[in-house]
Amino acid sequence: MYKKILINILVISALVVGLSYYFHNNSQASADSEDSPKKVLTIKKKQSIIKTNLTNYLKTVTKDSTASVSFYNLGNDGSSNNQYAKIHQKGALEVESNATAVMTAASTYKLYLTAFLMHQKQNGDFSWTSENETGFTKMIVNSENDFAEEQILNNGADTISSFIASQGWYPKVFQTDEAAQTTSYSLQLLLESLEAGTGVFQDPFDQSMILNLMGKQIYRSGIPAGAAAAETGTTVQDKVGFLEDTNNDAGIVTLPNGQKYILVIMTNGHNQSGLSGFSRIAKITKNVQKIVYGAHAGEKLVNYS
Repeated sequence: MYKKILINILVISALVVGLSYYFHNNSQASADSEDSPKKVLTIKKKQSIIKTNLTNYLKTVTKDSTASVSFYNLGNDGSSNNQYAKIHQKGALEVESNATAVMTAASTYKLYLTAFLMHQKQNGDFSWTSENETGFTKMIVNSENDFAEEQILNNGADTISSFIASQGWYPKVFQTDEAAQTTSYSLQLLLESLEAGTGVFQDPFDQSMILNLMGKQIYRSGIPAGAAAAETGTTVQDKVGFLEDTNNDAGIVTLPNGQKYILVIMTNGHNQSGLSGFSRIAKITKNVQKIVYGAHAGEKLVNYS
């Protein structure tokens, strides 16, 4: 009799302990969950600090109107286990500065031509012949002009400009007797479409090929150098442009933890010439990446003035 009562007491005690453990852990899990009010406030606070710091930094970079910068975070590719991954959720940290200013495009115009050719391919008016593939590769990897100029001549600048306008991008890239022009924000929008595989970049083979070639382009002292300096192992798929005192770089950046972002930097002046301005682009890139993704990103406001 007493033995049976003792067994019942032990069973009840075990149940009480088990239930206490269950409710404690579930309560803690709820408090730590990504949807808890505390977690949401932490995320929003960090996002606000990051955006404020990035905005203030880019204002100092562009205050003399010789630079234009567009930043758009793409989130991660699924490989990031960062407990605050939602801080970098797609588009949450987008910041631009002087981004609608019309600047000399230099060879970044070849991104628009790339988009046009993919549009032509969708319509059956362009194909990957051996000649086209060779010319296109040289245009992206080496930034050579022959293939690009041939395509503009064959298709007509007005036709290409009409297509660009139809995409919602800067419509006056090609000007008669003037160097090609664009805005950093327009290039950002194009790269968003390319990275997402939307619009004229829907064909997976074409999208992959273009991005692969951009990853191999040979002028890597701008965004690629700056991104790698911020964190070793960061990779970049980009297209540069340089003409007289203009140096531009437009790229898609992937960090080792899977976080990705788009960065477009257009610069001129400051006595730069040839490729000399890319060190300026590298410095801006390094600082941008540290502000947004660095170990202390979002911890405190910083004065960049």
